[in-house]
Amino acid sequence: MANEVRGVVATGASRPVEVTTVLVPDPGPGEALVRVQACGVCHTDLQYRDGGVSDEFPFLLGHEAAGVVEAVGPDVTDTAVGDFVVLNWRAVCGRCRACRRGRPQYCFDTHNATQPMTLRDGTALSPALGIGAFAEKTLVAAGQCTKVDPAARPAVAGLLGCGVMAGIGAAVNTGAAGPGDTVAVIGCGGVGDGAVTGAVMAGARRVIAVDTDPRKLEWAREFGATHTVDAARTDPVAGIRDATDGFGADLVIEAVGSPRTYEQAFYARDLAGTVVLVGVPTADMRLDLPLLDVFARGGALKSSWYGDCLPTRDFPALVEMSLQGRIPLEKFVTEQIGLEDVESSFGRMRNGDVLRSVVVL
Repeated sequence: MANEVRGVVATGASRPVEVTTVLVPDPGPGEALVRVQACGVCHTDLQYRDGGVSDEFPFLLGHEAAGVVEAVGPDVTDTAVGDFVVLNWRAVCGRCRACRRGRPQYCFDTHNATQPMTLRDGTALSPALGIGAFAEKTLVAAGQCTKVDPAARPAVAGLLGCGVMAGIGAAVNTGAAGPGDTVAVIGCGGVGDGAVTGAVMAGARRVIAVDTDPRKLEWAREFGATHTVDAARTDPVAGIRDATDGFGADLVIEAVGSPRTYEQAFYARDLAGTVVLVGVPTADMRLDLPLLDVFARGGALKSSWYGDCLPTRDFPALVEMSLQGRIPLEKFVTEQIGLEDVESSFGRMRNGDVLRSVVVL
């Protein structure tokens, strides 16, 4: 049987999204039906709407979500009806070469639900990142459900499903920030402030936030940044060096995704320092760095995909830390909105007026 629900659908590149009826099947083998309670508006959703990810329209948008499991397929054992879960788009397979080597966070064969969600006329929908959670219910692979403490607010917990986890993981997992390190973060939106949060969690002695928007720099201070650099007024490389006794940062996290800011990150690190790219570039971007500088400066140049997280390990731990008051996840929620407000929230996100708008159902 199909469940009739309301969902936010992108029908064509750069067209306004529509709230329409979506048919969600009951779960089959390996699947789970989730009643969505909250879903953050992520920049990736806007990229899907604008055709920047693929042209497989129509898309059922939304992927940064939390909710309650309503039903599971006949062979599902690790997820149960009534579980409060954060949805992830990295359901590990347990069988690929990465998983077999004990590195499931790099799983090369992650999977989604098999059955399609559709419009009333039978048109199959492409769920954003295999989730499609701007809807009252969604169908996912059971492995995409990560059980967490139900004491957490859905609007807060769901943010771990993408951007906040990407930022925290870029600092803690990919960048391996540690006590006494100096960490700079270029770009202080939701992902960047997640990286600031991760650096503080890891015990960094100085956390330098870099952005062109004074509002975002103030937000970064609320997450624990010790220094700020207004890149509209100050050269970021010079600003980061000034904040690190002239040496550069041990770790620079680039959360913008552009060649210019990546080059700034490259030269703003200390000798043998690390650059982590977590900002998502577009397909047309190219990078030109002197190869001698890459060699001579040493260190490591890394990219961070989903913060190199392992949802079953990281989501419950971060939720618990949030409930204990040790990390301020609730500060990422700028506003709570309805499904009908998603289109207007894209404009506020573009203007830098919000860290996260969260759809609450």
